[in-house]
Amino acid sequence: MPLSDYPLEQLRDYTSAASRPADIDGFWDATIAAVRAFPLNARFTPVDNHLTVIDTLDVSFSGADGAPIKGWLHLPAHRAPEARLPVVVHYAGYSGGRGLVNQDTRWAQAGYAHFIMDTRGQGYGGISGETADPHPSAGEVAYAGLMTRGIRSKESYYYRRLYVDAFRAVQAAQAHPEVDASRVVLAGVSQGGGITLAVAGLAAGRLDGVIGALPDVPFLQDFPRAIDIAPRGPYQEIAGFLNRHRDRYEQVLQVLNYFDGVHLGRAATARALFSVALMDDICPPSTVFASYNAYGSEAATRKELEIYRFNNHEGGQEYHWIKQLEFVAELLTG
Repeated sequence: MPLSDYPLEQLRDYTSAASRPADIDGFWDATIAAVRAFPLNARFTPVDNHLTVIDTLDVSFSGADGAPIKGWLHLPAHRAPEARLPVVVHYAGYSGGRGLVNQDTRWAQAGYAHFIMDTRGQGYGGISGETADPHPSAGEVAYAGLMTRGIRSKESYYYRRLYVDAFRAVQAAQAHPEVDASRVVLAGVSQGGGITLAVAGLAAGRLDGVIGALPDVPFLQDFPRAIDIAPRGPYQEIAGFLNRHRDRYEQVLQVLNYFDGVHLGRAATARALFSVALMDDICPPSTVFASYNAYGSEAATRKELEIYRFNNHEGGQEYHWIKQLEFVAELLTG
């Protein structure tokens, strides 16, 4: 895939033209307040993961509208007694779920608690999942996939529920007695990276303990540009929907503005390590730069960006994993 977006020199200064809704803070304040009315009900059940160096707990907790959400909590088996571990809360990419019990334990291998949230209504792609999306809007007219599910309003849009689930996943991770609730790092690739940015922003002023964010080639950023130029899905689901619903463009953009990581990440205070791939045809690099350039509630918010010039949506992969390990180690010791 050749370079197809703006030149790097222009990308460095690119900012989104997406309009930030005047009531976005009030909308999310009310949304978070509504879910707090439901008990968290975080439950942790030990399970056999067939590994000798990792202990795993099957997790359930109450997400948006009180719906049950699944997860895994992986812990190093040889942790010190009475230890309280920093935790990495990990969100899945588009179509993926929490996976099998031992499918991804990398952060626990590095010595941290590793909490993987299952993704409601997903888990049908390369990584399996078990959590349903019981919301009535799941049965409305929509393009195949999830990008236009419930898009008639910001209250019914699918990602409102998913972002709330992700916010509650942090609370569920913090509820475990062996987790240090004051040292939470958010992480994810693609959709997981977009959720990471959303939760980093939503946590600011609403949830203590989130100190780091690792958005890797993040999705769900700068929707107006993304749906115009992305040559490969899932943004194309929105374009496909508008191909037949030609009178709904402005209404759809108005809804998407409440879920755009460019707007939500602006409020974040957690230190962040982004990644971008300049040949990415799923999450165009300009959309990632838009998010990176907007990120942080003040100039003092520390952020870094790793650029992978010759990579597509796979980004840095194992090379970036090393960068993340170094970043988190420095974050926790510094």
